[in-house]
Amino acid sequence: MAREYFRWRFSGVDGRILSAPLYPYSGTKPASANMHNSAVSAGTRGDKIRELVDTRWLPALQAFRPQALFISAGFDAHYEDDMASCGLVESDFAWITARLRDFAQEHCQGRVISMLEGGYALSALARSVVAHVRALAEI
Repeated sequence: MAREYFRWRFSGVDGRILSAPLYPYSGTKPASANMHNSAVSAGTRGDKIRELVDTRWLPALQAFRPQALFISAGFDAHYEDDMASCGLVESDFAWITARLRDFAQEHCQGRVISMLEGGYALSALARSVVAHVRALAEI
């Protein structure tokens, strides 16, 4: 009985942009119906990522109708970071953050929790985090 009381149940939409074929479930076979992974090739730039956010992530969030957004903010897709081999820049991360913030304001009473997940080129990470926080705070 006590074990059931303390069991967490999470229900949500998981949207990710992953460099294919480096990561499992990178868009070819989702592990569950709520996963909306977008496989991109090395060097993918912000315009493609912005299109994915608008055509895949936001519609999935709209359909799910969350009460809050949890952002696992990974910045290894920055062009200076060798980890993901993508071509994003600070303004791309700010744009994605602003889109999620606006969605949360409209649909989740502004509830957003953001956690740093990754980014390994320290200078790019620092600039990207600043862009992310500024977009969250609308400053």
